[in-house]
Amino acid sequence: MLRIIALPLALLALQPYGSTIQPLPAPLEANLEGRFWQPGCPVPLSQLRLLTVTHWGFDGKVHKGQLVVNRDVAAPLATVFRRLYELRFPIRHMRLGHAYGPRRAFPPDGDVSGSFECRDAVPSPCTGGTESGNWSNHAYGHAVDLNPVENPYVGCGRTRDRASARYIDRSRLRKGMVTRAVVRAFRSIGWGWGGDWSGETKDYMHFSTTGH
Repeated sequence: MLRIIALPLALLALQPYGSTIQPLPAPLEANLEGRFWQPGCPVPLSQLRLLTVTHWGFDGKVHKGQLVVNRDVAAPLATVFRRLYELRFPIRHMRLGHAYGPRRAFPPDGDVSGSFECRDAVPSPCTGGTESGNWSNHAYGHAVDLNPVENPYVGCGRTRDRASARYIDRSRLRKGMVTRAVVRAFRSIGWGWGGDWSGETKDYMHFSTTGH
């Protein structure tokens, strides 16, 4: 009799990395329009792509994650996420429903990795302001934020997200925190990391084409 043996996921996860790039499906485009994209945003919806990648989760399992990105960075980002998969870097939430769904679908922990968002750059926590008057790289689909709870936006020793306060101290590596290997993966396509900014402001979640 043939016996089927269930192997642990750690062994089966020799499953290959996968990624796809496609134009925005009509339902996604309709959902973005009016809520997350408006006339006057710096890129048209036709310039955005849906990037689907294989990634590790905080649960030790393999998941499919999705990002909306600019078409000119989609293929390079697919290679970055291949490297993150090889590193087994865990990403907690990276689904379209988390980033662009109704508020009730947003995970309570707020730990959502994402890319495109038509908005201004957020001022440093050193300031009391919430708007900069300048487009963020996210508004172009040229930036990715990874695990924002574990990798906070910090200024003058503080962050606006109370859940992230315990991650201001970067001396002790914990699950989901950006590592130098992750930074190197993004640098391999010419992207910079907000954790390398000079001065008292650091954006540890943030990677972008310009480094800002």
